[in-house]
Amino acid sequence: MSLRLILASASFLALAACGAPDPVEPAQPAPGEQAQGQTGGPPVLTVAQIEAGVPAAPAPAASGASPLPAPAPATGETGAAAATTAPDPGLVRLQILLDRTPFSPGMIDGLAGDNTRQAIGAYRKANGLGEGDAADTALLQHLVAADTGKVMTQYVLTQADVAGPFSPPSTGDLADLARSGVNYASALERLAERYHMTEALLQGLNPGVDFRRAGQTIVVPAVTDTPLAGVARIVVDKTERSARAYDAAGKLLAFYPATIGSSERPAPSGTVTVTGVAPEPNYTYDPSRVTYDRGDEKIVIPPGPNNPVGTVWIDLSRDTYGIHGSPDPSKIGKTASNGCVRLTNWDAEQLAAGVRPGVVVRFI
Repeated sequence: MSLRLILASASFLALAACGAPDPVEPAQPAPGEQAQGQTGGPPVLTVAQIEAGVPAAPAPAASGASPLPAPAPATGETGAAAATTAPDPGLVRLQILLDRTPFSPGMIDGLAGDNTRQAIGAYRKANGLGEGDAADTALLQHLVAADTGKVMTQYVLTQADVAGPFSPPSTGDLADLARSGVNYASALERLAERYHMTEALLQGLNPGVDFRRAGQTIVVPAVTDTPLAGVARIVVDKTERSARAYDAAGKLLAFYPATIGSSERPAPSGTVTVTGVAPEPNYTYDPSRVTYDRGDEKIVIPPGPNNPVGTVWIDLSRDTYGIHGSPDPSKIGKTASNGCVRLTNWDAEQLAAGVRPGVVVRFI
């Protein structure tokens, strides 16, 4: 793994292999054949259901087990299981409210899982709501009291949303990425990431919508992108698969689910520091500097949201390591990386806004 800031300016040159693409995914429709939404029928959830939603009570669990249901498989990772699991309106509401704090559940999907469970636990602890990760009435009341705004909103598709440019879905081959670009594959993907949600939920909330056509009104989560401020220390927990940000007084400011290294290419241990931030980094594979086997030729991949390191890179003092975004937010906290710390693009951007050179990063 390797990524290094070369220029001390906003347009850094990134040298990396830690963000190397995951194994090849199943073929997806080309940009011109992108999904258009359901052909008809009612939405999977209505706005009214979500606005009034309370997370469903989990089934009784054995002593010491998580109060939330077992994690549902992410769409596309283990088959069709998640695609056939109905989203819980209460969990959609809860995930949106958490997303509007700096305690991120990752992608909004309305399904129970480790990312949401751990975000709940971090929020409860930071706000004096006790230990554990129960999505109970006290948690929801606290979130609503702190943020009284509606959790859903409407958006009208613009020509800029649907016009592209779009890039073909990644095959996992770096040379292909360099040739074809790393823009979104479709307007559907662009909008889903903008609103921090899965494409499946976006389509399910908007049946019959053709996401290639401007002028249509869709319903989406009312997310915010409030920058983080005052980060003095980051703790990366390799077992929990999370990154937590603290201020100088030790107050927990933010929680983010993360993908952190692998058994073959582990993340570092001990303490390092932030040396800089590179927004919109490019990605350079240089076989003379890295051990990750992606061929013998140097390859430069341009900036873009589906760049192997996403939309931002937080450089660390351990050469070739960093905290960065991801081209596939659905896999955060669920798969391995090539040594670095991956967050969703929106979480990485929020964290990057709050750090400065010298911020301590501790790996545990």
